[in-house]
Amino acid sequence: MDPISPLEQTLHAARALVLADLVAGQVAEPDVVSLVEESVVQRRWWIEQWPDGAPYVAGLVAQDVQDALLERYGRWPLCPVCGSGDPHALEVEPELGPDPHWVCHKAGVDVAAVGSLGAAIGGTSS
Repeated sequence: MDPISPLEQTLHAARALVLADLVAGQVAEPDVVSLVEESVVQRRWWIEQWPDGAPYVAGLVAQDVQDALLERYGRWPLCPVCGSGDPHALEVEPELGPDPHWVCHKAGVDVAAVGSLGAAIGGTSS
């Protein structure tokens, strides 16, 4: 058996983090998981072109899935911090950087690392 390349390890880790957040939000239906797979395919090409961008892939996959969900279903993930007012989605920060987090810009708080949303919304963390 061949060892898994660093590129594939990075992509598998990004996939796992985003899937953990989807599961925590109870939206990991097959069609939504397919959105994750589509993003991973696109990001594979991206990281092949720019290997130094590997630390950014998890945040980019999270943003890709968030954008795809917005187009098809609505905002995700909804902010668990703000209890009143219009429901709004969290955003990934930094937009292009390592150690991505879900952030509520309305309240100005860091809610959870990508992959750990379950702890913030009352589920379990990964």
